[in-house]
Amino acid sequence: MDIYEALYTTRAMRRLKPDSIPHDVQARILDAAIRAPHTDEQWRFLLVDDREIMAQLGKLYRQASERMFVEFGIDLDELLKTDTTHGRAARSAVHLARHFDDVPLLLIGFSRTGGSGIYPALWSAMLAARAEGVGSTMTTILASFSQDEVSDILGVPKDAGWTMHGVIPMGYPQGRWGLAVRTPAHEVAARNSWHGDLGFTVPEPLWPG
Repeated sequence: MDIYEALYTTRAMRRLKPDSIPHDVQARILDAAIRAPHTDEQWRFLLVDDREIMAQLGKLYRQASERMFVEFGIDLDELLKTDTTHGRAARSAVHLARHFDDVPLLLIGFSRTGGSGIYPALWSAMLAARAEGVGSTMTTILASFSQDEVSDILGVPKDAGWTMHGVIPMGYPQGRWGLAVRTPAHEVAARNSWHGDLGFTVPEPLWPG
């Protein structure tokens, strides 16, 4: 797959089929992830597909999701009724929470160096997954609200400095790949100063070119 196709079409896929992902596909995704730019490989990746563990994590994920909306002061019931970008994203997020137990695979990233190095690796995993036809999405809900509980479930060594930073549910998508709608680059970027002239405009996506 062309790198630009992967970059432009790797959308957040939260509606996933329960079909298992073959180990050879998982191996290619994980091997691509660890090739990401990094200065100190104090990271650890856990693949989770055990149904009993998934059920425990699913319960925590739903509780954490509800807590997140409450803490951000979001009326979820009202948001779900709206036909807006946020409303559609909320419906997708709720679907993932309700069906978290059925996700075929989780990739969870841990680090002992503050976390900045783990995110390029997780993003590389998502790009590799896209190349394999596997959908994914990044979530930090469990890391933000259920860090200790998840660590206990997964047997993470205590007092060893490990912190969970991201959880990536993966599975073959129910939906279709495609370009995500975004504010054009020239409206969210500048050159040399906050209001500096960028020097070019990008009114339409440059891929496919």
